[in-house]
Amino acid sequence: MTTEIKSLRDLYVGHLKDIYSAENQITKALPKVIKKVTSPELKKALENHLNETMKQIDRLDQIFESLDASPRGKKCIGMEGVLEESKEAMSEKMSSPDLMDAALVGGCQKVEHYEISAYGTVRAFAVLLGEDEAVDLLSQTLEEEKAADAKLTELGVNMINPEAVDADRERM
Repeated sequence: MTTEIKSLRDLYVGHLKDIYSAENQITKALPKVIKKVTSPELKKALENHLNETMKQIDRLDQIFESLDASPRGKKCIGMEGVLEESKEAMSEKMSSPDLMDAALVGGCQKVEHYEISAYGTVRAFAVLLGEDEAVDLLSQTLEEEKAADAKLTELGVNMINPEAVDADRERM
């Protein structure tokens, strides 16, 4: 069933529902990724972000409450697809745990990039709609997502990916 979107507020609420669904999908998927990861540093970063994600859902609940709207009723098919790619990577036979960690960093960054885009969009809508409290909450989450992406980049570039290259060389 499709709903008619009559205003920017309707579009805003629809996008918020999409993000709410995405965040909840992430809370179900991330523990499986954490279990598969072997790098202690990556594991810790992902555990920290899982805790952050729970707080982000709480912020979204606050926004929905202020809008007198329900967060339910929409499934984020975009995030479902991104998470399916990571699930597929986890089922692959990799020649080393370091290579699996490298694949999972890439998958996690796809998730972060999706979230950065989504939060940037709803934050822009909130600004136009004069939803000042929501702007503050969404800005906080957007900064956390950017920080998570930066942490994944740092781990990937400085540790995970070089270890995967070293593991490749050791097998040759």
